Amino acid sequence: MKMYISGEWVDKDNKIPVVNPFNGEQIDTIPAGDESDVDAAIASAVRGAKVMAKMPGHERYRILKKAADLLEERREDHARIITLEEGKVIAEGRVEVDRAVQTLIGSAEEAKRIHGETVPLDGAPSWSGQFGFTIRVPCGVVAAISPFNFPLNLVMHKVGPALAAGNSVIIKPATDTPLSALKLVEVLLDAGLPPEAIQCVTGSGRVIGDSISGDPRIRKITFTGSKEVGEHICRIAGIKKVTMELGSNSPLIVMPDADMDKVIKATVVGGFANSGQVCISTQRVLADRSIYSDLLDGLKIGVEAIKMGNPITEGMQMGPMIREEDAVRVGEWISEAVAGGARVLTGGDREGAFFAPTIVADVKPEMRVSCDELFGPAVAVTPVDDINDAIALANDSEYGLSAGIFTQNIDWAMKFAKEVESGSLHINWSPQWRADLMPYGGLKNSGMGKEGPRYAVEEMTELKMVVMHL
Repeated sequence: MKMYISGEWVDKDNKIPVVNPFNGEQIDTIPAGDESDVDAAIASAVRGAKVMAKMPGHERYRILKKAADLLEERREDHARIITLEEGKVIAEGRVEVDRAVQTLIGSAEEAKRIHGETVPLDGAPSWSGQFGFTIRVPCGVVAAISPFNFPLNLVMHKVGPALAAGNSVIIKPATDTPLSALKLVEVLLDAGLPPEAIQCVTGSGRVIGDSISGDPRIRKITFTGSKEVGEHICRIAGIKKVTMELGSNSPLIVMPDADMDKVIKATVVGGFANSGQVCISTQRVLADRSIYSDLLDGLKIGVEAIKMGNPITEGMQMGPMIREEDAVRVGEWISEAVAGGARVLTGGDREGAFFAPTIVADVKPEMRVSCDELFGPAVAVTPVDDINDAIALANDSEYGLSAGIFTQNIDWAMKFAKEVESGSLHINWSPQWRADLMPYGGLKNSGMGKEGPRYAVEEMTELKMVVMHL
């Protein structure tokens, strides 16, 4: 596929292959963009931002709603692309398209709800009849830098609200999974989006990332990815608004009164969807000692029932990881844990980019499978003494994106909600749950700012204060 710059589909002699993680076959190529392409895209986006800023909310709504309808019509095509380029099973690909449709509809609705408010200036002793109100205006050009693991919906969480707010957008999709973003551009253009309101520059982040992030013409960066890359972007961004959705090692606390069937179901879903390559994947299970053994027995049965194979085949529940090197890394971390006294309860095997769904028991908190972000299909289980011990271990992390607890005790549940340092908190489910309309974002090194159409629109607009001196 070609990239989209300055209202045109642009090709380059230098190309990057897009590879199917399941079998290593090339499914397409993309142009290897460079700094000159970034400059052209930004110049075009500046012009597009002026067009979008003048567009009334009802028109932005109409375009985004039509785009949602078109995406729904093309559901199977987009789901297949997601599966082929990312490796998640086709059922998950379809769910991602469905979620992207809802994200786009939510963004369309927000286009009609952007407003300021009156400010009670008479509360100030200096008041002498002034009347004050705010106006919310677009930032201008938004750079949307997205990861590989949700190549459509995480792009949509950036593009939808940005356009709803009256901005133009430059998409920098993950090099491994660019096709979904490029197909989204087609949908938006077919829906009537002005040609220069959207750009999609493909290529290596190492080559073009700094040119995008450091350019002062870009007024807002929204990034999802690793903490290390997020820190780098923040260092070079300069004076502009930034939203960072970064890493995690999400904990799930299991108390003695937990419904064990629900715990096992939630852990299997929350720990192994998309081969564990989810920011809020259940990575650490902190289980009370009194039910520890029973939980391990149940998890072993549940995880061993996961069907792994060709992700395009109906009925598969887990496919490969995005790259073989990532599967190798997961194996190394697990071997390291075993050498330190942990034990593999089930799984632990690798074949190419496939890593078997794995449960690692007796994990010490300082082991990398627990304290770092694994981003793979393995769950680390650690025994705890009580609710205080569990919360202390849950908080013993540089991250704070999502956490869960299973308990019927309201006091324990409320203590968890008040004391656990996390942006999302789930009672009687795993950390891996998100409604696309809710505020979503982390504490600590998991990032700053919120996604979810309503909340992202706030992040992608500026407030102007107007004072009428009467």
